[in-house]
Amino acid sequence: MTQAVSRQRPGSLRLRLLAGTLVWIAVSIILAGWGLGDLFRSHVQAQFQAELTTHLDQLTAQLTLTDDGRVQLAQPLSDPRLERPYSGLYWQVDTLDAADPRPGVLRSRSLWDHVLAAPAASPVDGEIHRQRIAGPEGKGLGVIERSVRIDDPGGGPARRLRLVVAADESLMEGPVSRFRGVLWLALGGLGAGLVVAALVQVFVGLAPLRSLRVALGKVRSGDTQRLEGAFPAEITPLIDEFNSVLAHKAEVVERARTQAGNLAHALKTPLSVLANAAHAAPPDDPLAPLVIDQVAAARRQVDYHLSRARAAATARLPGARCPLGPVVDGLVRTMQRIHAERRLSLVVAPMDGVPDFRGETQDLQEMLGNLLDNACKWAGERVEVRARADGAELSVTIDDDGAGLAPAQRAAVLQRGVRADEQVPGTGLGLAIVDDLARLYGGSVCLDASPLGGVRATLTLPAVRRQES
Repeated sequence: MTQAVSRQRPGSLRLRLLAGTLVWIAVSIILAGWGLGDLFRSHVQAQFQAELTTHLDQLTAQLTLTDDGRVQLAQPLSDPRLERPYSGLYWQVDTLDAADPRPGVLRSRSLWDHVLAAPAASPVDGEIHRQRIAGPEGKGLGVIERSVRIDDPGGGPARRLRLVVAADESLMEGPVSRFRGVLWLALGGLGAGLVVAALVQVFVGLAPLRSLRVALGKVRSGDTQRLEGAFPAEITPLIDEFNSVLAHKAEVVERARTQAGNLAHALKTPLSVLANAAHAAPPDDPLAPLVIDQVAAARRQVDYHLSRARAAATARLPGARCPLGPVVDGLVRTMQRIHAERRLSLVVAPMDGVPDFRGETQDLQEMLGNLLDNACKWAGERVEVRARADGAELSVTIDDDGAGLAPAQRAAVLQRGVRADEQVPGTGLGLAIVDDLARLYGGSVCLDASPLGGVRATLTLPAVRRQES
């Protein structure tokens, strides 16, 4: 029997769509998070530098020299953080005079007693330099500095000064970190929503394929002869083509059946004429018995090959389905009439819940009819018929209380033309036909000893599973 194909496959269309979508979502989220975070950091950093530059410009504008050459501010800078100790925003003025260079001759109150250790190298007058240094409490500071020259109002030489404005970098990194936290949280929520949307899209988008699978199951189980249902426009051409194939195959099978029947009829008619002529011949005609024997052999061959050809054309045909109970009941009634003079007891066990045979009714009648006829020929008084489901298979057992067969004979009688007893009427083709038909359907027939004392014939055939019904 054909094994069920696993539903989980490495090449699953659903897995491909989900994997591609999820990878694209993950890459997009990561790139968006990295790009937006970097963009926001650049924006905050630009604002940070712009604010320091503004304070440096204010410091430059307010810086003056007294008559005695001391450095002072014309008026305090506007930002109140410069008055709060260790607030994170600082300024400082260093003298760069060759005779008396001194750092921190003038500082913001926020530095308290700390002096910023700016690098020894000083920028060219008027230029702005940016750098990082350690500030109060060991915190990293972003620094901008500018060198200027101020004329001494007392007539002395011009003073060269370095103006430094610094700010704690946490004032820049804090907003960036908070923004990134909120950003990744928002992108995570967006990604989760996109994943759910992708799952819904894949399952909803592939729903017609599940409907198509159900429709195919109905065709395979015999509930319908063609695919039926409402399908999207993208699948409709496939449905139409598949229905066309089914219709064409059914037409070919029917044509083959008709041709086989016509051939059998064309052969049987001249065979009947020959047989009648042989029976009407004079008793002393030596050819009459030979003709009669050869005509009988030809009829047996026609019947055998006709049954086999019909089964080969219909075996595993999509939509073929036959209930077991009515066929068994009809055959039992026929056998009771054929063997009425022997008064056999034919017992059929209840067949409630037994699945249907996946095949043609004529083939099932051919197989069971031969097995029942063979059992009735050899039975003493009783023949029993039972059926049961065995997974995806249907198993029918026929027991008789006859003399039985030796183990060596059980395999031999399944061969074409072999008969267990030449005294019993028959052609020797019945069990061979059953064996050939069962094999064409992927089943088998087996002969064993019966509990009744005779032979037990077990016929195994493909069945229509209940979930497909």
